[in-house]
Amino acid sequence: MDKPERVPKPTKGKTSAPRVEAVEITGQERDRLLVLDESHYCELKAIEITPAKLTRTLSAFANASGGEIYIGIAEEQFFGTKNRLWLGFKDPEAANAHLQVIAQMFPLGAEYSYEFLRSPGSVGLVLHVTVQKTNDVTCASDGLPYIRQSAQNLPAKSSAEQERLRLDKGVQSFERNTVDVDIDFVSESEVLEQFVRDVVPASKPMKFLRSQSLIKSSKPLVAAVLLFSDEPQAALPKRSAIKLYRYGTTADVGTRETLVGDPRTIEGPLYSLIQSAVYQTVSMVEGIKKLGPKGLEPVTYPQETLHEIVTNAVLHRDYSIAADIQIRVFDNRVEVESPGVLPGHVTIKNMLDEQFARNGALVRLINKFPNPPNKDVGEGLNTAFEAMKRLRLKPPVVQETRSSLVVQIRHEPLATPEQSVMDYLENHSEITNRIARELTGIRSENSMKEVFYRLRDTGVIAMVPDRSQARAAWQKVRHGTVAGQ
Repeated sequence: MDKPERVPKPTKGKTSAPRVEAVEITGQERDRLLVLDESHYCELKAIEITPAKLTRTLSAFANASGGEIYIGIAEEQFFGTKNRLWLGFKDPEAANAHLQVIAQMFPLGAEYSYEFLRSPGSVGLVLHVTVQKTNDVTCASDGLPYIRQSAQNLPAKSSAEQERLRLDKGVQSFERNTVDVDIDFVSESEVLEQFVRDVVPASKPMKFLRSQSLIKSSKPLVAAVLLFSDEPQAALPKRSAIKLYRYGTTADVGTRETLVGDPRTIEGPLYSLIQSAVYQTVSMVEGIKKLGPKGLEPVTYPQETLHEIVTNAVLHRDYSIAADIQIRVFDNRVEVESPGVLPGHVTIKNMLDEQFARNGALVRLINKFPNPPNKDVGEGLNTAFEAMKRLRLKPPVVQETRSSLVVQIRHEPLATPEQSVMDYLENHSEITNRIARELTGIRSENSMKEVFYRLRDTGVIAMVPDRSQARAAWQKVRHGTVAGQ
């Protein structure tokens, strides 16, 4: 989202000192603010908005990924066209009612910050409020929690909608639900017998399940089935397996036409599920060849990265959603999609620094297994990013959809496109636009030409002479002459 260039330090959680010094922004910054698109993360309001109605936006942002509200931006119709005007508060005291209702919603003060903006030649002060994603469900003044969808604030009125929100926020965890199977589905499993023999030899299967509160009303909890039953998928179908796909393309989306072979379904209790998924993904990736400086080279991703990202997907997914984890292997990347959005206060921006376990029992108990997959609890994604950096590959890309989290691990070097071209020419006599695009990951033919032109202008490459446009290529210049001449 675009916003003013200067981001001054806001005043956190204060309404008792209305005489806050306003931050002055330039006319250019003001104009950029006036044309901001209202979105999932941004909303602009006139000062006439009632404090009660304002709480709906505050609730929606707090229950989603956070957001920003600019109060003091009016709209007018001019020959059927909407125009925005800067019509702010006459002074900070005029915004007291709005600030008080914000402070009442977030009494700790850490969930929001605010500042006043002033622009030369514009009327009044615009109140800029930043709301953070909260741990708990936040309700508006009408007692309802709101959900942010695109630029809309939708009330969660039904009990099902409110339960879905609690699950999304991590306030309520599906792992604590019971599964309608006999207790011996877990208590007599080989997995649990092996576990208590190796890890808690002084205990018996049923004693261990009771001591860990994994039984309720003589039924096993979801966490118990996932961890300690031999076949969790028999009791929790369509939400406890991993689907592995291979697509022979670099396109944004895989299709039936680009699917290589049949999709694989990986099943088993979580400990072996993670191991098997990583092993099969690595084996699939090792069969891919990618153009590198020396020609076709095998694609390699650090196994730690795949391991940590798959582990995070399995342990932190939302098991209330009836969908399996998907691992999609493309020619130039691996995608891991896990059901459920980020829980609690965790966002894409702070996920490497913050911790919040949606499935606390799963995270804690799988750590008791020998050589646990989450050995360094809370450090998984950091390990994944560091492993990519050591191989000088670009860091993983994390995207949040409305109902899932997608992590992309791309085989793209940290080297600049110019460096990649020159590295290739160290081992080859020439390079074409097509080869260079495959090498660098640049999709546009014209953008690739710009890279060639920059290198040409520095005198390190030149076009191969006497070639038609269809066969155009570039070669390295050595000591003022074209290589090979």
